[in-house]
Amino acid sequence: MKNELRLDPLTGRWVVVAYERSARPSSFLDRDVNIQKDSIIECPFCPGHEEDTPPELETYSEQGHWLLRVVPNKYPAFVGNEPMVAITKGPVFTTAPASGIHEVIVLSPDHNLGWSDLPNDQVKLVMRGIRDRINAHSDSQVVRYSQAIVNCGREAGASLEHPHGQLLATSFVPREITDELAGFSRFLGGCVLCATIEAEAAVDDRIVIEDSETVTISPFWASQPYELLIIPKNHQEHLHKASENELDSIALSVKNTLGSLREHLGDIAYNLVFHSSPYREHGRFHWHVHIVPKLTTRAGFELGTGVMINIVPPEKAASELKALLSRLD
Repeated sequence: MKNELRLDPLTGRWVVVAYERSARPSSFLDRDVNIQKDSIIECPFCPGHEEDTPPELETYSEQGHWLLRVVPNKYPAFVGNEPMVAITKGPVFTTAPASGIHEVIVLSPDHNLGWSDLPNDQVKLVMRGIRDRINAHSDSQVVRYSQAIVNCGREAGASLEHPHGQLLATSFVPREITDELAGFSRFLGGCVLCATIEAEAAVDDRIVIEDSETVTISPFWASQPYELLIIPKNHQEHLHKASENELDSIALSVKNTLGSLREHLGDIAYNLVFHSSPYREHGRFHWHVHIVPKLTTRAGFELGTGVMINIVPPEKAASELKALLSRLD
């Protein structure tokens, strides 16, 4: 059964029907179960098991040993280069090919080190790997948008324990991104995220980390407890066009904020999402990073209305994390 897009006529959102992804391994261990030694032996992302993945697309090596690998996803949601052409098969049956690219980026050879544990040079390399792949996707005649994500923990959607991320490139612009594009267009004071940086600096209630290149905040409109937003200070639409200094700063900001979350809340699951502008979109978009800890469940009201209930004010979350980082420093 071939992957396809199906249009939800109630919301205007595309849904991906990807039957083969149901065959993915479920080797991510429960958090209350001790890691067995053979979990590393059988891990397809560990050194020595390179033949267990499709041939790599990029390898970053040092002294004959790989530090970072990018491989095609064995169970892709998006694949192929068919153009984005919607086909109507009935009054409410609209489909399109699920064309695009789906890749895995293995963050490190070490099975047990997530982003917050990695050395500074390694997280900087990870950001360069993300930049390079998103830049490579821009050459596709089919792809309109690329997104990098890291799912950490079963609750966040990870199926393998070895720290890794995914790069997904689609032939359409997802609704979440079109909603953000609309938000940038509606804001009359220039760029909404540039204005956010200035406004947050003025009140200093929700800033967690700030350096010369980036600022990390728990946003005023945070919809979930300890939700974080990392914004480059330089206005740039596209992640793959960011400077080396900006990428380094983002890498370290992600590392430090994830470390503070773990120190404060324990070994929680989280989603890390990089939002960049669609390739051929030129407007007010400002690329940024979302960190969303998986601390609560979307219940009936949230699912039924789309209105989230946040039980931890962002001012409280920022204050706690900022104080913790100060003590750690």
